[in-house]
Amino acid sequence: MNQDRLMQVLVAPHVSEKSAGLAEAQTQHVFKVVPDATKLEIKKAVELMFSVKVAGVRVVNMPGKRKTFGRRPGRRNDWRKAYVTLAEGQDIDFGGAE
Repeated sequence: MNQDRLMQVLVAPHVSEKSAGLAEAQTQHVFKVVPDATKLEIKKAVELMFSVKVAGVRVVNMPGKRKTFGRRPGRRNDWRKAYVTLAEGQDIDFGGAE
């Protein structure tokens, strides 16, 4: 796989109460990924960027919400998120460098 493609697969970590609970309890992390990413690409990208061993990847397609923008009805874009399970003893630290 092309390393440039792998660097573009992960968009951002998805931060919510559910994702924080999963990270603490089950060593799972949630990422927002590009809509055409495959499970294998997501696995390789996480292993490349964070130097960890990935045990499994689950992917969910999230439909965009209907919203009103001013007076006009509109719709947000569809997006995709990935639940990445890390191997035993592995962890990703998003805390920063101190």
